[in-house]
Amino acid sequence: MTAKTATTASIQKFIRPEVFPSTMCPGCGHGILMGAILRAVDELGLDVRRMLFVSGIGCAGWIPSPHFAADTLHTTHGRPVAFATGAALFNPDLNVVVIGGDGDIAAIGGNHLIHAARRNLDMTVICANNQIYGMTGGQVTPTTDIGTITATTPQGNEEPPFDLCKLVEGAGASFVARYSVYHIRPLIRTLKEALQHKGFAFVEVLSPCPTQWGRRNQFADPVALLERYKTLCVPKDRAEKMSPEELAGKVVVGRFR
Repeated sequence: MTAKTATTASIQKFIRPEVFPSTMCPGCGHGILMGAILRAVDELGLDVRRMLFVSGIGCAGWIPSPHFAADTLHTTHGRPVAFATGAALFNPDLNVVVIGGDGDIAAIGGNHLIHAARRNLDMTVICANNQIYGMTGGQVTPTTDIGTITATTPQGNEEPPFDLCKLVEGAGASFVARYSVYHIRPLIRTLKEALQHKGFAFVEVLSPCPTQWGRRNQFADPVALLERYKTLCVPKDRAEKMSPEELAGKVVVGRFR
């Protein structure tokens, strides 16, 4: 049997028509991620009536709500994993999916993230990592690279960032992966695997923010900011053959567990 490939037309049924035009900034990678998630759902033939999409506060929190024509739970800042935990434990038959940003999930929500991974709870967590607080003014986050200019680090960030995949893998997650929105087909395949995984599945998705990150860091062109991932990211199998010097400044993508 030929595997189904989702199209723009085939995923329209999952989107509320009244939400357009989208509130996302031009060039924002979160719109690409939203399409990738819905394509994964469509290609798997999942019943959205058995799914719950949970999000918090921030640009990524707006991916499921108000866009998805499905059950969505828009929670307080940093708490989507906590709310999702309650939903998953109350109704184990639900396919619970958390969608949030690096600030929401890794900063104020970091403790919820590591303990959900430690418990290997049956849910999928998708972290849209744009390395900045996009909605609230462009502040530094736990994933912001050293030297990056933000609203709160005008001279460049001096604090080392979290590697979120290593963090959740070390905490006990049973599925861990990372891709960028530039790597769209591998990303969709990975999201399909994560959505079918029994246990805690974590997918970090690198997503460009031209409004807050790009304009402060010499990437005013949204296309150039997206294409930056082409040279920044290194596939896991290739990275295993590279020296630490060659990997300096690179981001390894692929499935880690």
